[in-house]
Amino acid sequence: MDGRPPLPIQSVDEPGLKISGDLLRSMRQEVAGLLGRNQLGFPGAQPVSFTRKHLDELRRQDYYVCEKSDGIRYLLYLTEDENGGEIHYLIDRKNDYWFINAGNLHFPTPAGEQTFHKATLLDGELVIDDLGSGRKEPRYLVFDCLVMDGQVLMSRELSKRLGYFQEQIFKPYDDLLKKYPEERGFQPFFIGMKDMQVAYGVQHVFDHVIRKLRHGNDGLIFTCLRSEYKAGTDPHILKWKEADENTIDFRWKLHFPTVEPNELERAEGVTEPFVDYEAVPAVDLLAYHGGNGPDAYQYYAPLHLEEHEWEVLKSLSDPLDERIVEVYMDEQKRWRFSRFRDDKTDGNHISVVNSVIESIRDSVTKEDLLNAAKSIRDNWKAREQAARSSKR
Repeated sequence: MDGRPPLPIQSVDEPGLKISGDLLRSMRQEVAGLLGRNQLGFPGAQPVSFTRKHLDELRRQDYYVCEKSDGIRYLLYLTEDENGGEIHYLIDRKNDYWFINAGNLHFPTPAGEQTFHKATLLDGELVIDDLGSGRKEPRYLVFDCLVMDGQVLMSRELSKRLGYFQEQIFKPYDDLLKKYPEERGFQPFFIGMKDMQVAYGVQHVFDHVIRKLRHGNDGLIFTCLRSEYKAGTDPHILKWKEADENTIDFRWKLHFPTVEPNELERAEGVTEPFVDYEAVPAVDLLAYHGGNGPDAYQYYAPLHLEEHEWEVLKSLSDPLDERIVEVYMDEQKRWRFSRFRDDKTDGNHISVVNSVIESIRDSVTKEDLLNAAKSIRDNWKAREQAARSSKR
């Protein structure tokens, strides 16, 4: 590490230099080749929404649970440039690549401080921790390891993948910063590990892990301990939220009213009906059905937009139409605007939409999870006992 600037990143949405053109195509091909994939799309796994049937799933199979941070999901690619130098990219869900400025971030191998990991792909969330007194600290929280030094780990079970990351990547990295604490001031962000608990330890996650967070929380993630890493939707990764916190990403379409000119406008020479772009528009939510054709997005439902909400949106002075938005259902069963999701190329696929709707209708509360913990533990211990008995 040579201690060159810049200082820590300021935005989780734009964490580095976004590459394009031939370099972007080359990097996508490189990562796809590393994973043995023919597709050049985003290779990350995606969870399904937690419903009541998944309580039985937690009883049947071993799962880890961790808190779901309110940050941005990225893959972190550790590689080398054409001169053999260490470089890093963050890969977002749009499959865009963000180059992390060289010279600051360093991942030594156990072989020595001057060595570094390459052909390595991690999965995690980028958050901004609030340290108090106005101090902020960006942190990349790792929850999986797909490839390490060219060795594809996706077919290994989760505990093995995390074990490789902890011993081979995180420990040498952490030891280095402890040895050279002055380097902390030159890191674009810090690396951490998600606090993984066994599924029946959900009480500990609620009472201790989430309460101590220095960043926002957005629910829980349950990941099957025995399953392999799967690109795309994975039924063995379960995303839990309280029913009133479940959200869906749609593309929205704004329809502004056509109005007749009033007396003042007529006096100013406006005589024909015109589109009133200041008025609150009617908003259609469009669900993604796949592909890129004219039927890729289809009408799903209206969005309810209050006048005060529209005034705030107008004040942003940003293009608003045809953007991806995150919405939630209010107590009157109306879809309401939550935030823009410019980190996503497309809204949720209609299958995901239906899954979330099912999750809302068949919701599992925090109390339900806590009440199920004992039976989840009993079944886990019974499987352990059966496994020990079979080895005798």
